[in-house]
Amino acid sequence: MGNIFGKSKTKPVSRVTEQDKAVLQLKQQRDKLKQYQKRIELSLEKDRELAKKCLANGRKERAKTLLRKKKYQEKLLSNTDAQLETLEKLASDIEFAQVEAQVVTGLKVGNEALKKVNEILSIDEVEQILDETRESIEKQQEIDALLNGVLTEEDEDEVLAELEDLIGADQPKEAEREDGSDLRLPDVPDEELVAERKRKEKDTSGSSKKVALEA
Repeated sequence: MGNIFGKSKTKPVSRVTEQDKAVLQLKQQRDKLKQYQKRIELSLEKDRELAKKCLANGRKERAKTLLRKKKYQEKLLSNTDAQLETLEKLASDIEFAQVEAQVVTGLKVGNEALKKVNEILSIDEVEQILDETRESIEKQQEIDALLNGVLTEEDEDEVLAELEDLIGADQPKEAEREDGSDLRLPDVPDEELVAERKRKEKDTSGSSKKVALEA
């Protein structure tokens, strides 16, 4: 009943690949061969010592037999060296192939992401955006040029007069001394207003020429 109505536990996906298992098996075989080599090396040393004792006791044939056994085991030891080299090379090749597969997978993911970005921003859309931006800038420059050239000298005088009115309106009405005397600012000489107007006209004409050259 518990298995029917209870939540079934999903088996976690193993992160160990078949290549990982193959590399592990190769390394286990390598370790076994190394252990086998150690046993042979110990046997070779024992057979050599036994052959010495047999010769000392006058058992020449027994000593020859031990040396033959020793020679055969030395050949086996040489063969295990070649097998060890082969196993280690196979393990290295598999591990390197796994790294290459990961690189290829990364390149594939990156290529797909780049394709999606290119689909969102195509060359035609980018060119259209740049053209629209360029047209907007040119239009604004034309408007600025028209506005700078449309005001006459009389208009500039009226602008200055309106500016003075606004400055006077911003002054607080309570701008009087405590003794009742007026705190009005002294009148600006007309010569200064004329000089100011001429300077602005000069700046305006210079800006108009600069805009016309840029356009």
